[in-house]
Amino acid sequence: MSKDASTRNMDIRHLPETDRELIWHPYTQMKDFEAMSLLFVDRARGVYLYDLDGKRYFDTISSWWCITHGHNHPVIMERIRRQLERLDQVHFAGTTHRGPIELARRLKALLPGRLSKFFFSDNGSTAVEVALKMSFQYWKNLAVDGRELFVSLERGYHGDTLGTMSLGGVPAFEGPFSKLTFDSLRVPAPYCYRCPAGQERYDPVLGRRCNLECFDILERNVRQHARKVCAVVVEPLLMGAGGMVVYPEEYLVRLRGLCDRVGAHLVFDEVATGFGRTGKMFAFEHAGVAPDFLCLSKGITGGALPLAVTVTSRDVFRAFYAEYTEGKTFFHGHTFTANPICSAAALGSLDVFEKEKVLQSLPRKVEFLQEEKKRLLDVPLVGDVRGIGMVAAFELVGDRKKRTPLDPGLRAGWQVYLKGLERGLILRPLSDVIYLFLPLCTTTEQISRLLDRTADTIRQVASMIGY
Repeated sequence: MSKDASTRNMDIRHLPETDRELIWHPYTQMKDFEAMSLLFVDRARGVYLYDLDGKRYFDTISSWWCITHGHNHPVIMERIRRQLERLDQVHFAGTTHRGPIELARRLKALLPGRLSKFFFSDNGSTAVEVALKMSFQYWKNLAVDGRELFVSLERGYHGDTLGTMSLGGVPAFEGPFSKLTFDSLRVPAPYCYRCPAGQERYDPVLGRRCNLECFDILERNVRQHARKVCAVVVEPLLMGAGGMVVYPEEYLVRLRGLCDRVGAHLVFDEVATGFGRTGKMFAFEHAGVAPDFLCLSKGITGGALPLAVTVTSRDVFRAFYAEYTEGKTFFHGHTFTANPICSAAALGSLDVFEKEKVLQSLPRKVEFLQEEKKRLLDVPLVGDVRGIGMVAAFELVGDRKKRTPLDPGLRAGWQVYLKGLERGLILRPLSDVIYLFLPLCTTTEQISRLLDRTADTIRQVASMIGY
């Protein structure tokens, strides 16, 4: 280690202990770190994070699903630098500026024609909250009584604010807050590996061989409450926090038709799936259908800064366009709505998509990942492999034939995370689902090495816990 690096380490040697004393980390049981320190990330470049000693870690989860083109991409950084010299922040109520105008124009060119009105906010939860409130108020503004019911999927996740938690179907995330949320209609998720319709025609290699009976469950529920349904909210094709559940394109096609028949809005939460993650710019493109509301965040800035946008139609917008005295204004906003620096980062990310032809380079990498991921079926504990685009997931089970979950007390996923760190991997699990949520710049060579190291890590943990 160089003298400069040694001196720098001496200067910050107290920081991990200060962290333990002062900071409360998200989604973290702090007692786990009573006798160990959190990973201290000092810098990043491309697909790697580096600790204080210079050890590098493959950021396999894109720093919570937001890093799009790798860390510190020079095009995005240059956009940010130029903006810093011009305008840092201005409120967005009654004022405007260059960044969000250009961003909305460029996003509109990527979206179906019906999606033409852009409402900016700060993060994924707020993007979905905006959609919920707009849909709800839309019906009130039109004087349509009774449309107050939201429909969502079990295992779905749309954020941590109370409105989005009211839709959520991940019990561990809801904890003691159920009494603070409103009632919604939650229907079983299209979880092929654990079919809610009791079908046993799914194979981890061959995929599903069914008639989408899971959709029939949703349709029956929606039709039963047809006059009450305000909107149906889903994560299209990939349910993230619920276990990286991948479901068929046909489900979205049928869902669009159902919403049209009952007159309900369709909301696509593409906070995690947008901006190339599924192999196309937006996941709904796989199904060839468009929503009434599209929620975007995370990768919109390439992961550099927080920004979100809810996109909707002129039909929705017109329901709010009235004389002020009619009381139809949408009273919702955030201090940093359409922040100039964040908008610049988003424009930089779109620049990268165009200049580096990112989407054109994806098919070969996607095909490689989705084919090579199957080799982990030979690894102990792995019961299912699934994926889409640059995402692959491995569900750990105690008994492959019966698909029996592991004893939660074993904390197998957590053990994989800890052992992964020793191998230079960030494998933060979703309970006992290990997953890769890769930056789009990841190469096939890196994917191959990553799968090998992930497999070795799971084998080691399987041996540790007696499998």
